[in-house]
Amino acid sequence: MATPEAKVKAKVKKILEEVNCYYFFPATGGFGRSGVPDVIACASGKFIGIECKTVGNEPTALQKKNLRDIELNGGLPLVINEDNVGELKDLLLTWLDN
Repeated sequence: MATPEAKVKAKVKKILEEVNCYYFFPATGGFGRSGVPDVIACASGKFIGIECKTVGNEPTALQKKNLRDIELNGGLPLVINEDNVGELKDLLLTWLDN
């Protein structure tokens, strides 16, 4: 059975495909950088970092730092969970139109 976070990731993936985003799920596995968002995406030349969480779970301090760094560099940092995943498509389309 899929975990609640895996269900959020599946919904995020579907939405990213609907809005024609390039995306991938980085796996650090000891070789990558810690704290990187669960999903890295790009659309219309704009960078998007998405941290997927279950309701009630917050990003770690390192995840928050990475999301803040994305924002400081002009990207869109998002924390998506079961409660706000339904808003993701409209949020992306609005941000991409600007």
